[in-house]
Amino acid sequence: MSCRALKLLWGLLFVALSGLGHADDFKPAYLQLTQIDQNSYDVMWKLPALDESSSLKIAPRFPEGTRNLSPPRSVFANGMAVLRWRISVPGGLNGKSVAIDGLATSRTDAIVRIERLDGTEQVGRILPGSEAFAVKPSPGSFEVARTYTVIGIEHILLGFDHLLFVLALVMIVKSTRRLLWTVTAFTVAHSITLSLATLGVIHVPGPPVEAIIALSIVFVATEIIHQRQGREGLASRKPWVVAFAFGLLHGLGFAGALAEVGLPENSIPLALLFFNIGVEIGQVLFIVAVLAIYHLAKKAIAGRFELARYEPIPVYFIGGIASYWVFERVAGFW
Repeated sequence: MSCRALKLLWGLLFVALSGLGHADDFKPAYLQLTQIDQNSYDVMWKLPALDESSSLKIAPRFPEGTRNLSPPRSVFANGMAVLRWRISVPGGLNGKSVAIDGLATSRTDAIVRIERLDGTEQVGRILPGSEAFAVKPSPGSFEVARTYTVIGIEHILLGFDHLLFVLALVMIVKSTRRLLWTVTAFTVAHSITLSLATLGVIHVPGPPVEAIIALSIVFVATEIIHQRQGREGLASRKPWVVAFAFGLLHGLGFAGALAEVGLPENSIPLALLFFNIGVEIGQVLFIVAVLAIYHLAKKAIAGRFELARYEPIPVYFIGGIASYWVFERVAGFW
């Protein structure tokens, strides 16, 4: 592969992945049904939207005989179209199903949350092409654990800013032992702030957090360049310190995503635990995939050209996209 071809490849990757900075495109739809009496429910339906007039063409479908008690009221906030209304379901929802029409042709899934009069809740997911969501009288702990584990995995694997930060850490750490310590520090840190923010102990506005998360990627990318120039900074000498410090901020970002889904009141510790486990599973899968791809590529091109010559390209790629996110997110303050 020629130098010109490699530059073209990385240029195409930059253009493609810079568009992935808009995380709103990957938000799941969210349906919350709050029981008012035996037959009545308040409906909150949130779906991804670019603006007030553009949203996904999907809609909830309730059991036969359901009627609206009030017309839907719509608002647009934080990249989501939010509709609220009240419905009446003869006999209630227990033992019946809720479906999402149009989901099969979309690239998102839907989170469904049922809040009952007795204080119990049920949370589940509807995937494109899957069956309707079955409302159970008393969902078990296994269902909560499974649902929030999957939500955690999806969030980290679709959270491109978090992934780029982890990728930058992998690139700056030169030994397996140091990488283990660094990833552990990042995990501990974001677990702390995720828990504290979710439980309401601390509260930090989302936009500044998202901007600083992007800035953390720029910082580590810059440290990688300095490392290659023989100027080792803090991230090179003590990467676990940097991972822990910025991990606290990334945990606040995770908490913001979890707040959009919500937690079942009677299973908050369980749901929080398994969301965090899901995040860690996704993180480990990503790191393993990155290391495997790197070693396979290194083996495949051995002797064809000097790999070290092109290693700075992905670093500039990471730093460039993160810089774009910084300006984009800071501009969003106003």
